[in-house]
Amino acid sequence: MSNDFVVRMMITLDDVTPAVSRMIEVPLTIRLDRLHTVFQAALAWTDSHLWELTFGRTGFGIPDLSYGFDGPLNARKATLAEALEGMRGKTFRYLYDFGDGWEHSVRIEGIVPADLQTSYPRLIEATGTRPPEDSGGPWGYAETLQALADPTHEYHKDALEALGDDHDPHAQPDIDLIHARFAALAKKSAPRQRKTK
Repeated sequence: MSNDFVVRMMITLDDVTPAVSRMIEVPLTIRLDRLHTVFQAALAWTDSHLWELTFGRTGFGIPDLSYGFDGPLNARKATLAEALEGMRGKTFRYLYDFGDGWEHSVRIEGIVPADLQTSYPRLIEATGTRPPEDSGGPWGYAETLQALADPTHEYHKDALEALGDDHDPHAQPDIDLIHARFAALAKKSAPRQRKTK
């Protein structure tokens, strides 16, 4: 299989209510560091924290020499196709922000021929808006939402400062923004045409 195939996958942000998910398609041959960038664009994360993609027991990220040999494999030197070859099952993991611990389950829905008239990555569907960055992970965010909804809660004022009085956990994602970000990524990764002399 080559560039002529794409992987359809469903990304779900674990342990967050209301549900946050994205169904996307990416080239089978996409490098894993670029897949991370696609996930960031799909969920509107700000790419300001450490991350790791885990296939089975094998983790990929951007190695930090301070970790020695215990860190992840280099995501810049592996493709999605290569990572999927050694994986059992249809789900892999994406962790963003080691402090807050935003875990995502990524389920492979299928590998299908690419549409030559379509640019990739491609958004199929989107549900929910992800929590604000640095909001304490799923559990911290849930507690803050609870405090925000109850004016008598002892931490209501703190929740207002953290999330703002206009925060709506039921807000729908900005589809146009995701499409625009995906279009920019597709343009950036498109093969450059050689200039004729």
